[in-house]
Amino acid sequence: MLREARGGAARGPGPRIVEMLQTWGGATIAYRRRLIDSPAYTLNHEEVEKALEEGIRFAEGLTPRAIEVDAQGAATALAVSVQHDDGDGVWHEAGRATLPARTILIAAGTQPNTVLVREDAAHFHLDGKYFRVLDEDGKPVSVLRGLAKPAQPAVLTDILPDGRATSFFGDLHPSYFGNVVKAMASAKQGYPIVSRMLAKVAPASTATDAAFYAALDRLLRATVERVERLTPNIVEVVVRAPAAAAQFEPGQFYRLQNYETLAPVRAGTRLAMEGLALTGAWVDRERGLVSTIVLEMGGSSDLCAQLRPGEPVVLMGPTGAPTEIEPGETVVLAGGGLGNAVLFSIGLAFRRAGSRVLYFAGYKKHGDRYKVADLEAAADAIVWCCDEAPGFAAQRPQDRAFVGNIVEAMHAYASGTLGAQPIPFADCDRIIAIGSDRMMAAVARARHGVLAPFLKPSHRAIGSINSPMQCMMKEICAQCLQPHKDPATGKVAYVFSCFNQDQPLDRVDFAALDARPRTERRAGEAHRAVDRARAACRRQRGRVNPRRTAQ
Repeated sequence: MLREARGGAARGPGPRIVEMLQTWGGATIAYRRRLIDSPAYTLNHEEVEKALEEGIRFAEGLTPRAIEVDAQGAATALAVSVQHDDGDGVWHEAGRATLPARTILIAAGTQPNTVLVREDAAHFHLDGKYFRVLDEDGKPVSVLRGLAKPAQPAVLTDILPDGRATSFFGDLHPSYFGNVVKAMASAKQGYPIVSRMLAKVAPASTATDAAFYAALDRLLRATVERVERLTPNIVEVVVRAPAAAAQFEPGQFYRLQNYETLAPVRAGTRLAMEGLALTGAWVDRERGLVSTIVLEMGGSSDLCAQLRPGEPVVLMGPTGAPTEIEPGETVVLAGGGLGNAVLFSIGLAFRRAGSRVLYFAGYKKHGDRYKVADLEAAADAIVWCCDEAPGFAAQRPQDRAFVGNIVEAMHAYASGTLGAQPIPFADCDRIIAIGSDRMMAAVARARHGVLAPFLKPSHRAIGSINSPMQCMMKEICAQCLQPHKDPATGKVAYVFSCFNQDQPLDRVDFAALDARPRTERRAGEAHRAVDRARAACRRQRGRVNPRRTAQ
């Protein structure tokens, strides 16, 4: 209809595109305060002006309460509370309303990302909610927040005794937060400071420029070493990335994607991946290799099997908090399907630390198992679980086999049904469950039910929560927000799964965790349906060569 409206403009009055979009529902921005209070208006009012020209509505004084959905889980409306300022400077709820909507985009807002302070408190410090600011002599500097053109720029936040310093820019800086233009200004004003600081210290390397850059290329540029199919729907992508391999700790993960310019083209579509959050199964530090395990679920994950040895790729990481490894414990690992790949390195790390590892490895089908030797190296004893009869045969004398799910296998082992226990279940100090949200939820419930008589009250239970992720930069985009519910008070809090995926099983809201991937899948299916419709229209209009499309 839009195309027809634009085409008709050549024969008569201009197309009334905005009016047409408004009749379809249009776009509305719901904001909790006034338009003139919004960062968009105060920092870059031209954005607001252009948005209003495009017919975007701005609804003031609306605070989102809930998203209403239909029987299929698709959005139907946004429930809001109507806020009003009575003149006392405080906004009060004056009523409630519902805004019909089929697509709802949530802006989480921007806050300085100060994760480094929690990760390395010895070197990074805050001044309020931002990193502290130092001058070139290491003295604290007070800056006017939001002032993009300070009389004396300062972009340092830490200086070591040997003269090396850490600089920071953009939204992290109290002078330059708010928009891209100010971030660019921070680099322009800050680079002379960086240059002067570098001139104060002796070069860390005596290599020539060519040799230095070649060393950086070798350490930082990632290329595909090999791609190996492990099961009908799981592939292993081994990447040569020495720096990424050297920094890996068990429990961390990576972000993998191909380069758009190198991606193959099929039927006029360039097969560029979205960034995929992938488990780091193992690393070979001497050879600089990183193993990532991919579950093919359509879209970008299916493209991993087409990566070619030697192909350059983007590998970010390792990221996420590593799993806590303690010595002298008895650890029960519960891995479901793809989750077993995460436990390769975790189990091995516990054993090297002097802990005993009892591993329950679960699979739906007999053909789903892979890398048996790696699993055996990660555990002192394994109970092989398979939903499909006849199940697996244990190869080591201390191992067991069970036909059924993981919770049933745990109960059978703990109750003595599987015979002697090489590692007593009652000695368990810690349970780590990694797999589907349903499997982890089942383990969480069983600890307070059928497994309770066999566990000591002091044991800890952890689940590896892999919510949908996008930025992979820790607490930036908010796509990985995961609700926690206090089991005692019922109070709900929210955590960023990308920062710390290991979370207490009793606090995880598994219903919300289950709903998130299903919502993501529906959105993906809708996008793919639109893409298919567009492709069909192009073919019908003769814009795509039918022979090329068939290929």
